[in-house]
Parts: sequence; structure tokens; C-alpha cells
Amino acid sequence: MNAPAGWAERIRSGDRRAIARAITAVENATAQGRELLVQLACSAGQARVIGVTGPPGAGKSTLVNALVKELIARGHSVAVIAVDPSSPITGGAVLGDRIRMAEVQADARVFIRSLAARGHLGGLTSNAKDVVAVLDAAGFGTVIVETVGTGQSEVEIAGIAATKVVVCPPGLGDDVQALKAGVLEIADVFVVNKADLPDAGRTERELFSMLALRRAGRRPPVLKTVATSGEGVAALADEVMRHAAVAAHQSVPIFRPPVRPGS
Repeated sequence: MNAPAGWAERIRSGDRRAIARAITAVENATAQGRELLVQLACSAGQARVIGVTGPPGAGKSTLVNALVKELIARGHSVAVIAVDPSSPITGGAVLGDRIRMAEVQADARVFIRSLAARGHLGGLTSNAKDVVAVLDAAGFGTVIVETVGTGQSEVEIAGIAATKVVVCPPGLGDDVQALKAGVLEIADVFVVNKADLPDAGRTERELFSMLALRRAGRRPPVLKTVATSGEGVAALADEVMRHAAVAAHQSVPIFRPPVRPGS
């Protein structure tokens, strides 16, 4: 079945209903969705793609909401892809990020879509990259992808986002070492969120200590934020935009996890 006539043009013009239908077709890997991706290919590659990942409880959704508010205040258009875990029993997902971000969703410059992981590992969905392509073609200058929040295996975001933000909760403690082999190694920006809590300073020092052990090369900045109040969010927006601008003019390597013997 061919894609509806004029569908690609409607998406490029910012038709929200067409964008939503296209994401559904792409997410379900339909023939229409595949054809549409071919039609939109010439329009992709313009958006800044920012990945936000980190362990559960770090406040990723609240921080993304605050970051979106900051970016639209600066005149940017922003799309958000929020990946929620699927139930191993029912296969369903709460898809609650649209509720958490209701305040910004009403803005015409913002488009938010929740996706169910559907059992896909790596923190994303199997079609997340294609959904990014639709939003990119729709003209959103910034696309933020928020991962599930399962821990150190969430490195797949590095294959989609040129700028990766790793959010750490206060009191991460020994978990810093546990995460070191995973998401901490793909970070372009570290954020200690909930910085008003007592253990935030210690977590910040632990991250700095870990970075000091790295070999020579760029060491990602460590920022502190309080997403609920907006504290530190402007500095995060500055750093994210700066890194995205640099990445746009460079060939950014895609991180791929090593293949284990026998896999």
C-alpha cells in the first residue's frame, strides 16, 4: 500500500496530525511507514539530536521538561521522544511522559511522543531512529530522545544522538563504578540532578574523580541542576547547544558496544 498522497509534504509543513500518523506507521514498521521514510530522506539530517539517559530515579523526565521550557524560551522548536518500559506481562506501557510534560506540550513549537520499548533492549525502541527522522523532516530544530532508564546497558542512544546527556541522581555511590562500563563512557555532558539534596556534592566529586582517571582527551563537563526549580537548566542548555554546534561540524563517531564472543 502506498503512502497517502501528499503525506510527506504535510509532515514537512508541520502538520501535527500527519506527523503523529507517520510516527505510528514508522513505529509499527508498516509498508506505508517504510515508503514514507524514503520520501523524507532528503529532508533529514538538519536537527540537533540530544540523548538523555541515566539510571531510574535520576529525574530525567522532569529535567527534559525543564530543558524544553528553556529552549523554547530561546526561540527553538523542540520534539521529544520519551521511551517507556513495556510490561513483561501485558506488553503495555504507561507512556506517562506526555502527562509530566503537559505544560510544554500545549506550545505549538513542541511535539512530544511517548514510545513503548516493546521489550527492545538498549534503552530505546527498535524504530527510534526512524521516528527521529520523521521529526527531523518535520522541521523541529532540536529532537530530544529520553531513554527508558534501565542502567548501564543504555548505550544504543549513542548511535542516534550526537550529544549525549547522562543524568545521575545524588548518592549514586558505588553505582558510578557499576555504570562506568556503560552509559558513563558515552557521555558528552554529565548532570547531577536534584542538586539540592545532601549527597549531590559527593556524587559530583565521584564523577570528577572517575573522569580524572581517563586517558588524555576531552573530559565532559559535570553540571548540577534542580529540575523542579529550574536551577542550573540554563547552563545545561548552553552546554548542550554548544556541543551540538561543534558536533554538527565534525564527523561524530557512532559508539557500538563490543560484540561478545559467541554472540
